[in-house]
Amino acid sequence: MNTPRAPYTPSVGLQVNRRAFLSRAGMGFGGLALGSMLHQACAATTDGQPHFAPKAKSVIWLFMLGGTSHVESFDPKPALNLHAGKTFEETPFNDAIVNSPFYRKNVRDFAGKPRDLMPKVYPLQTGYRPRGQSGIEISDWWPHVGSCADDLAVVRSMWTTDNDHAAQLQFHTGHHIFDGLHPSVGSWVHYGLGTLNANLPQFVVLGEGPRECCGGNGAHGASYLGPEHAAVKMSADPRNPLAFGSPATPVFAAERRAQLDLLGDLNGIAGAAYPHDGELRARIKSYELAFRMQMSVPGTLDISSEPPHITRSYGLDTPATESFGRLCLLARRMVERGVRFVQVYHDGWDAHSKLKENHGKNCLAVDQPIGALLKDLKQRGLLDETLVVWGTEFGRTPGAERSDGRDHHPYGFSIWMAGGGIKGGLTHGATDELGFHAVEHRHYVTDLHATVLHQLGLDSSKLQIPGQPRLEKDYGKVIREVVA
Repeated sequence: MNTPRAPYTPSVGLQVNRRAFLSRAGMGFGGLALGSMLHQACAATTDGQPHFAPKAKSVIWLFMLGGTSHVESFDPKPALNLHAGKTFEETPFNDAIVNSPFYRKNVRDFAGKPRDLMPKVYPLQTGYRPRGQSGIEISDWWPHVGSCADDLAVVRSMWTTDNDHAAQLQFHTGHHIFDGLHPSVGSWVHYGLGTLNANLPQFVVLGEGPRECCGGNGAHGASYLGPEHAAVKMSADPRNPLAFGSPATPVFAAERRAQLDLLGDLNGIAGAAYPHDGELRARIKSYELAFRMQMSVPGTLDISSEPPHITRSYGLDTPATESFGRLCLLARRMVERGVRFVQVYHDGWDAHSKLKENHGKNCLAVDQPIGALLKDLKQRGLLDETLVVWGTEFGRTPGAERSDGRDHHPYGFSIWMAGGGIKGGLTHGATDELGFHAVEHRHYVTDLHATVLHQLGLDSSKLQIPGQPRLEKDYGKVIREVVA
């Protein structure tokens, strides 16, 4: 019979209060500050408090990688069917569209010579109908989300400047990839607010994020805010939720605690020697958080206690919806337990050809889980304090590419928000009759950031770092029309 190992106990010389240890070593303020960081979840330049009374506590950020067609989702355009097969010059919208810089660049050159890209109007690849009491027109590919129309605020006038997939980075940071890395919206939330649950990270990513060519981890990174404000990327597997986050062999909780206390003391010595090393500070905090997560995260990710009707509603019993349904259910469990910002990715929307096949498959995978998430939050009383955001890096062109697809289109596209103090059952902004340009209440992507921060009680203009100047565009403007 094996006798359990006794927990490891550090030597007497290390059995001291962490702050006392650093002070006795003569490390001064640098060491004291480093020690305090082991237990603080917010930056020293913030107090972890909102600037004003918040309307939301948490955010679930659903992002479709690749570019979802706005005209086949939340901004249907019947004029596309009416003028299908015509060149843009042959439509009644000639002046507004043909004379635009985008059209001249992509459809005809500046000498007026036709180009091969998107020369003709491409019809809608699915139907649409009014949804809910509000009558918001939503594509037939989104029936479950459409059933929640009265909770949605659809913004149909978003725009950005990157016409390639690095727009994924721009959507999350407000900056073009050539500007270098800047903090993501989730990292600003992490920086500005204190934790709701010290045993769980504030900022979590679920699903595979952007590829390196498109911004990579920068879409959920913290840049100059410091790595401690970047997202923690988790898998949906409760047995191994965080890479290298599980002990190699079973250990007692007390043994693990003692190991980390010793490690903290040793890191404190190194931290005093290198007080400006952001990577070291983040590493020390990660060790502490890792211990707490080892105790709490597996239970958060273990959905075995969820009633069968809940798991079925998210589509966990169907292969097409199981993967994304699990992520949406985990997102609900995380905000329920105090995670501030959950960023959920779904990839594969880049439909340069076979759009009907591509979007039909992808909508099938995500529509039911997202609809279930909204309804589940609402029936639990969590939607009022949880802001759900659905977005994608750009829309897709009104013209055909490769005969049966649509190209990237950053000049007008849609996002929606629900819960968290957002008005439901409305649309805001508009694109033109063919969905080409955002023409009413145009919003750059940082307006969405400002709105999210505002609902959490943060004024984006007050989130500043010495030596890191920001432009007015970086702060964005709150979309007041959708705020309750």
